[in-house]
Amino acid sequence: MSSGHRWPATLTAAVLTAALLTIPVTAAQAQAPGAAPISLSSGERGLIRFQLPDEAAFDRLVARGADVAARPRTLPGGVLADVVVDAGELAALTAEGAVPVQVIQRESESAGRMAQRNSLRVAAADTLQFLQAYWWTSNGRTFLQTQVFTTASDDPDVEITVTWTAADGTTGSYQLVRFEDAGEYQYHYALPQPLPGRPVSVKATSSLGGVSRPITPQSWPGTTPPALPSGYQKDFVDAYMTPTDISARIKRLARQYPKLLDVINLPNKTQGYRRTAAAYLGDPATAAIVVESVKFGDQGMNGVQVRTVDPGAPNRPLDSAYRDRVLTVRLATDAAGRVISTTDQVAAFIAARYPQRFQSFVEDGSAGLIMPVAGPARLDDGLAGAEVPKKPWTVQALRIGKFRDGSKPGVLAYSQEHAREWATPLVTLEFAERLLANYASDPATRQLVDSTDVFVIPLVNPDGANFSFNDFNFQRKNLSNHCTGAARDPRNRNSWGVDVNRNYAVGSYFDGYVGASANCLSGTYAGTGELSEPESRNVVALAEKHSNIKFSLNVHSYGGYFMWAPGAYKVPGRVTLPRPSIDEQKFFLDSAKRIVGAISTERGTVTWPAYTGPVADVLYSAAGNSADHLYYELGITAWNFEVGNDRWNEATQQWEGVGFQPPFDEAHAESQEYASGLLELVRIAASSGDLR
Repeated sequence: MSSGHRWPATLTAAVLTAALLTIPVTAAQAQAPGAAPISLSSGERGLIRFQLPDEAAFDRLVARGADVAARPRTLPGGVLADVVVDAGELAALTAEGAVPVQVIQRESESAGRMAQRNSLRVAAADTLQFLQAYWWTSNGRTFLQTQVFTTASDDPDVEITVTWTAADGTTGSYQLVRFEDAGEYQYHYALPQPLPGRPVSVKATSSLGGVSRPITPQSWPGTTPPALPSGYQKDFVDAYMTPTDISARIKRLARQYPKLLDVINLPNKTQGYRRTAAAYLGDPATAAIVVESVKFGDQGMNGVQVRTVDPGAPNRPLDSAYRDRVLTVRLATDAAGRVISTTDQVAAFIAARYPQRFQSFVEDGSAGLIMPVAGPARLDDGLAGAEVPKKPWTVQALRIGKFRDGSKPGVLAYSQEHAREWATPLVTLEFAERLLANYASDPATRQLVDSTDVFVIPLVNPDGANFSFNDFNFQRKNLSNHCTGAARDPRNRNSWGVDVNRNYAVGSYFDGYVGASANCLSGTYAGTGELSEPESRNVVALAEKHSNIKFSLNVHSYGGYFMWAPGAYKVPGRVTLPRPSIDEQKFFLDSAKRIVGAISTERGTVTWPAYTGPVADVLYSAAGNSADHLYYELGITAWNFEVGNDRWNEATQQWEGVGFQPPFDEAHAESQEYASGLLELVRIAASSGDLR
């Protein structure tokens, strides 16, 4: 769900600013001394971390509809924001006072980081309570993370400091910053802090005179899975995989493991890697219209030409002819033989004369101008992936198990709802192949497969994925274009589509929940209605048809989160979807610790305790997300991964983001560690017992 998520311009700046996750990072930490200047080449886009001078600058950025990829974070004297920009936007932001501090991802890379500011002021005494105090060791380095609640919740300027004592007697302290969400105070918080050793005591004090009782931090997550046996087979991914690659992998697995695997063709075919064909007729800088095909470009409309001509005689009416794939529009003239047809008239004429073949609208800024003699312009769908199949796509699910009859508890793992999250299908396919390859040789794997019914959808959004691989790698949505009028201008081609993970039917935008948009160009566009898209309907159809599915895990990137319901709230008041029962909350957390522990066995990656919990609490409100639909509508215990945890840079003493499409070595590591997490989920399901 991502992180990496575009903040819709339709949301009020007040809500967005209130949702900033504040982290105590100093301005001096923003960029390492001597770092090379940050730049982008002409035409290149990048995911760049900017330091903005203040929150007002961020509000202006949001109001302009900037592609803000991850949750912004404030630091003293500024705001850090991860923004997808091109070279011109980078220059404009820099001129406005924004300072680029990290290139997280260029057009073949990416990432995200965070940090923030805090203003301080003294007021009257308060009561402090630790909500979290956890420590862990990762790659030889000990970290501590804390959350503290103050009863002075209405005071935005209270300062809270945590003091720690390590087992060897060393001490230290760090400052927390206030976290508000949707205008409601939540707690004070800090990024994980590096310590010289295990902490044995922490205490919080406030600028108002409040002092907490000392407590002993707990080990996080405190669980580890059983060791893998000698000869255990793993590491089945060796490169990023396109939708075509994934289809080939599914076919190979079906041939190789016919006794353990069924391939399910999901019922709703997607649009396919195709779009309508369009062209500018005229010069968009002076006067032009857009002519667009009604059918998709691959349905015989790519290459069709359109032109306007001066009939060269007085008093001629506006007229046209379509022959040999060329549309010729003869412009109207007055008594002196001058062209008098306007852009509006020509656009309306084409749409009315050829409603089954063409649609047309006036280019922004060209309304009412005399239509120029122009062309021929060639219609094209703009898709660069010449080798990609164009036809509607059949999304497939793997069903793994010895008993695939509904008698065993079902587990659903699904990935790449968001097109740009290339690492996620590597996770689900690595997980699936481990189960299949080790069945014959590993008794523990055999017991898991015999005791459960595992469903895997490696690729929910194939059309968007094809577009991300071939055209615009920051594509988040599918390829459905529900825009109308000028919003269909080809200049918006990288902003079309529906956010599949905002298109479900529980806690949706259409029910008044926050975190999705009605703007068809927004990164979180919810579609024309709940479940309007085949991609979302496929996930629901699979879960509804197989009622034995009791557990699910939706794999996203990036940021290193592990989450569950509720995933959305309404404002004002930050009213969430119903909270799980106390017993369910305990099960969610206890299971999360087991799964986080399994992830950490691969390379020491630890999902932070502050990033483990309900989506609406640890990330943001995500109206209409799939996990909420599965949990509330179908009674499935549903979790979400955001793979791609921030990495600690010992040299800079900073946490650094990895992005949607990190270098493959990083993506490969993510596939291995999160596949281990999915295996732990299957162990949890296996322990739930036979359904007969």
